[in-house]
Amino acid sequence: MVLLEFAMTPSGEGESVSRHVARILDIVDRSGVSYQLTAMGTILEGDWDEVMGVVSDCFRALQADCRRIGMNLKMDYREGSEPRLRSKVDAVEGHVGRKLRT
Repeated sequence: MVLLEFAMTPSGEGESVSRHVARILDIVDRSGVSYQLTAMGTILEGDWDEVMGVVSDCFRALQADCRRIGMNLKMDYREGSEPRLRSKVDAVEGHVGRKLRT
């Protein structure tokens, strides 16, 4: 199972890129892949081909009309198929002894 966090933004498109981020999130949401939106990126959960396919689809959508695109990407692979998108946060909260803002 892969957890992959990415943030993709076009350069040279002005100060606000929220309309481009909205296009990317529409692709992510329609993909059926489990995800979590954060203020600084999006976390995807699934197998390698599945999550990389979503990232590729997002890139292709921006590439159609953006001349320069930057992306930050990090991933964590752990053998098995148990969902970890929420369980990793739950484990940390268990150690802290309370719910944290997520």
